[in-house]
Amino acid sequence: MSVINQPIIILVEPQMGENIGAAARAMLNFGLTELRLVNPRDGWPNERAVAMASRADRVLETTKIFKTTADAVADLHYVYATTARQRDVIKKVSTPNGAAADLRKQAQSGKATGILFGKESVGLSADDVTLADSLISVPLNPEFSSINLAQAVLLVGYEWFQTADETPAHQMLNEERPATKEELSYLFARIERELDARGFFDPIINRKPVILRNMRTMFQRLGLMESDVRAFQGGVKGLSMKLKDKKDDGNKS
Repeated sequence: MSVINQPIIILVEPQMGENIGAAARAMLNFGLTELRLVNPRDGWPNERAVAMASRADRVLETTKIFKTTADAVADLHYVYATTARQRDVIKKVSTPNGAAADLRKQAQSGKATGILFGKESVGLSADDVTLADSLISVPLNPEFSSINLAQAVLLVGYEWFQTADETPAHQMLNEERPATKEELSYLFARIERELDARGFFDPIINRKPVILRNMRTMFQRLGLMESDVRAFQGGVKGLSMKLKDKKDDGNKS
């Protein structure tokens, strides 16, 4: 029995070599390398699959072939089935994101896992779904919910990869750092001093604490970088400077 730390992708009765190759390419994009095929219609190996895989040969070279879905999942501990149709079965249904998080936990506990994908024309049979522990259903536009086999593999593979990706969802293109709380506090204090010096709060002194809290909340929500704080400091300094005398524009009355 194999113990793995990534889910095995299992294509049940795939009909076209091109789709197998495209699925293999999608797998390798997200670090998935173990592929199993159940009774592929055009046999195996398949030259069209190799051509479509676009250098994802390492996936195809280790692909295993099975006669039945039951054989393909026999050594696995936990299996998801991808399906867009409602069936008369009681199983947990997850989005690709939820399933990926669960599969990651299963893998971390040493369990061998797999994901079933059905044939291009009709998907998985009721018997195939019965072999699964849980279902994956992709939220799609109800007016056009058709995706091909490789797209389905891509969606699940992406979510799996994201569960282990420690790269921040948003990155700066340079090496700027976020402003520290100390830098933000200094900025807030300076703004407050300048507003006080100009009598801004005099007519609304009872509301001063609320206004300052709201202002702090606004700045915190902006996620300012260190250079942003310096820019604000410069702006506040500029506003506090003495107004320049208007130059004579030559237009005398």
